[in-house]
Formats: sequence, C-alpha cells, structure tokens
Amino acid sequence: MVVSHFLKWIYTARVSERAAAASALARAYINSDLPFEDRCAAEAALTLLLDDASSKVRLALAEALSMSHHAPLQIISALASDQPEVAAMVLARSPLLTDADLIDRVAAGHKATQKLIADRPVVSMAVAAAIAEIGEPEACAALLANDGADIASLSFRRMAERHGHIAHLREAMVTDIRLPADCRHMLLVKLGETLKGSPLVMALMGAARAERVTRDACVKASVRLVEGTRTEEHGALIEHLRLRGDLTASFIIRTIAHGKVDFFGSTLVALSQQSEQRVRALLAGGQDVALQALFRSAGLAAPTHAIILRALKIWREVANGKRVAGVQEVSWLMLKELGGQSTEGDLAGLVKSIHLDALRENARGHALAIAAA
Repeated sequence: MVVSHFLKWIYTARVSERAAAASALARAYINSDLPFEDRCAAEAALTLLLDDASSKVRLALAEALSMSHHAPLQIISALASDQPEVAAMVLARSPLLTDADLIDRVAAGHKATQKLIADRPVVSMAVAAAIAEIGEPEACAALLANDGADIASLSFRRMAERHGHIAHLREAMVTDIRLPADCRHMLLVKLGETLKGSPLVMALMGAARAERVTRDACVKASVRLVEGTRTEEHGALIEHLRLRGDLTASFIIRTIAHGKVDFFGSTLVALSQQSEQRVRALLAGGQDVALQALFRSAGLAAPTHAIILRALKIWREVANGKRVAGVQEVSWLMLKELGGQSTEGDLAGLVKSIHLDALRENARGHALAIAAA
C-alpha cells in the first residue's frame, strides 16, 4: 500500500524529494526484514526509479545500494552502466559485480571506469590481468598503488612492456616488492633507452658515446639487480637475459667478480643443462678439471676459464672464513691471472674496467665515511 502511494507521488514530487525517498526506500529494502509481497513491490519501485530523468535520484539509489550484498542485481547492473557520476559509486564498491562484469567494463576502454575498477578495495588476479593487458596508464598506476590488488607476475611483465617508458609508472613498479626480477631488468633497459634518446644526452655525448655509456650503465645496474633477486627468481631472470641477448660472457664474468656465486651457479645450470645439485657441488669444492668441463658445457670460451676459477677460489675462501676480500681484490687477482695491468685485449679490458669501478666505489665510500665522521 505504501509503495502504491509512493509510485503515484513521485510523478509530482520535486527532485530533492524524489532523491530522498529513493534513498529511504533503497535502505529499507536492504536493511529491513520486509514481507515477501512488500519486498517484491519495493524492488519494482526501485527498478522504476532507474528511469527517473534526474541523475540525482539515480545517484541516491547508487549511494544506498552500492555496498550491499542484498541489492537487486538488475538495479546494480543498470546503475553500473549509467552516466559516470552514478556508475562510479557502483563500479568502485559493489560486491555484486563479478570479475566478468568488471573485465567487460575494463575492455570498454573508458579511462575513468578503468581507474575506478583498479581502485576497488579488492581486485582479483583476473581483473588485474585485464587492466595490465589493456588498461590506460592511469588505471595501471592505480592498480599498482592498490594494496588490495592481486597482481600476477605476468601482469607485471605486461605493464612493464606496455608502460615501462612512462617515468611515474616505471618508478611505481620498481618500488613494488612484488615486481619479478626479470621485470626490473626490463625497466632498467627501458630507462637506458629513454636516456639514450634524450636530446640533452645526444647533444652532450653524441649518438655513439650515448649508446656505449647507457649500455655499460645497464650492465652494471643488472649486476646490482642480481644482489636483490631471490634465488627462486634466478631462472626467470636468466631466461629473460638470454632472450634479450644480454646473458653474455662479459656479464657472467662481472657476476662472478662481484661474488654473485649463487647466480653464477644458476646460470651454469641453465646453460649446461646439468642438474642443480651437481653444479652446486662443483662450485663448492670441485677440482679445476671438472669445473672447466662444466664451463665448456655451458658455452664459456676457454680463455675465460682461468680468471673465473681464480675468482671462484677466492670467494670460496671468503665463504669459509679463511679470507677477507671484496670486488677490488678479486678483480685485481683476476687481472694478474691474465698478466697484469699491461695486458691487452678485450678480456683484460673488461677485468680492468671491473677493477677500476671497484676502486672508484671504494674510494667514494671511504670519502663519504670520512665526511660523516
């Protein structure tokens, strides 16, 4: 009876009155234990209000129903497709919208809608994957900032591939502890490409030198990246480097010179196709002949074997507490293995550059320690 009067009244009521009445009826529907017939009548009246000419009335419905598990599904669906001001309330909060509903709206490509969905209190892995695959940069940024979003490794990779050239998104991904190591490397490369193409860098250095400097910087950053990479992520990072053509002999030599023995072992496992157990055992205590056979099976050229063995023996002694050494000493002894400072050639040049970088880094650290004292 009340609903009957309500339906007659709304045709003459002012907008503000209709909005207040719509809110009251919606809250009564979701919060009160109405008899079945009254509930059906109220649902019919709420459905009729979807046709109200004023968005204020529909917004009042959205505000009242958006967080309820008991709202009529057809009304939630209609409100989610309403004009942006009304739909935003439902898209951002309604628990009745399924992953399929949300993915369909992400696929529609509206920037504001994608961002609203990315900001929901809980974003499933499937919805996050849709945003990563086709979402605008703003939606991806919102997704990365959302602690309630379940983001798969593959989704991180797609965002890095699609938007890694955008500075604020690149920074958001790099600072996310969930970001896989291979994605971090991808972003390092994209940063290098961005710097290399910068008009200022080109003007100061020229194309050839900018290419060389950024490449060297990426290699050094990649070695540092290994340090923060969990052992279980080594395989993915190695495969990423190999597919890019960055898993070179010079990179491998840099990793062993810097004491990344675990990563070096993972690399040998991937390249030699030998078991992890055997490779670890050889690195821990294998004889030179067996190790050289392992290096050959991994495709490492014979001239590199001696310096790798020298570095490996020093890091073994450090691990066993028999010696204190760092990159500076290890790289110097690797260079001595090649004949010392006067030695020429690409391999000697690489080891010299590692040694000089270590000297500069240690001197910088010493100076900063003196300044801080």
